[in-house]
Amino acid sequence: MTSFATPDGTRLAYRELGDGEPVICLPGGPADSRYLGDLGGLSAHRRLILLDLRGTGLSALPVDAASYRCDRQVADVEALREHLGLPRADVLAHSGGANLALRYAARHPWRVGRLALITPGVRAVGVRIDGPMRRALALRRKGESWFPAAFAALEAITEGAGSDWEAIAPFFCGRWDAEARLHHAAGQPVNSEAVAHFAAEGAFDPEATRAALAAFGSPVLLLAGEYDLNSPPEAVAECAGLFPRATLVEQPGAGHYPWMDDPGRFVATVSAFLG
Repeated sequence: MTSFATPDGTRLAYRELGDGEPVICLPGGPADSRYLGDLGGLSAHRRLILLDLRGTGLSALPVDAASYRCDRQVADVEALREHLGLPRADVLAHSGGANLALRYAARHPWRVGRLALITPGVRAVGVRIDGPMRRALALRRKGESWFPAAFAALEAITEGAGSDWEAIAPFFCGRWDAEARLHHAAGQPVNSEAVAHFAAEGAFDPEATRAALAAFGSPVLLLAGEYDLNSPPEAVAECAGLFPRATLVEQPGAGHYPWMDDPGRFVATVSAFLG
């Protein structure tokens, strides 16, 4: 692991995997970036710079808990780019990390080469994901053996009568086997304070972010998983419409972690986009 200092003095850690041109990788969660692995083998094509966001993985806890807020972590990404000595950086972000990437691209458009958003969170741009959207997507899995219990838990959560989030975990994976269970568990946040503050009031300014991204000139890839309950393809498609130069790809049979469900297809898509 290598570390660098952010403007407020917090030391953040990152891992490097592979060779070639670097791409900054932002995890979701906020969780330890180790769950990204080598993104299904993408490290054979690019040098992955896998950042542990503040207070996660091997990165330090900040003195000010308010600095966990998404918009305030934009300075962390910019500090990493400067630390790497890159005039412009390609950025790949997964899940909630896409909110940070979107805010970074809006604030520093000239510092971003290519932007790859993998099953992205879309709160930063105000795209709405509602219960009916998730329910319709969930019903496509009704042939799975785990479906009855998972769907009952989802219905309870949607109606505000339940909170068994672990029970709906199968909906986030294209396949629900032992490997998927282990990977899903590894990707769960452990710093509840970081999670609570990430989306705190003021973290997002959808109107201003949308306006900035409408003028964003770099190529953008938005990759959705066919079955992803967290980032439904419909919502990802709406997000794609905010960019002048967006490519939207829906990976068949994939959930929220498409590099796990079909690494070959995932790597082919992302490596071709990044070049």
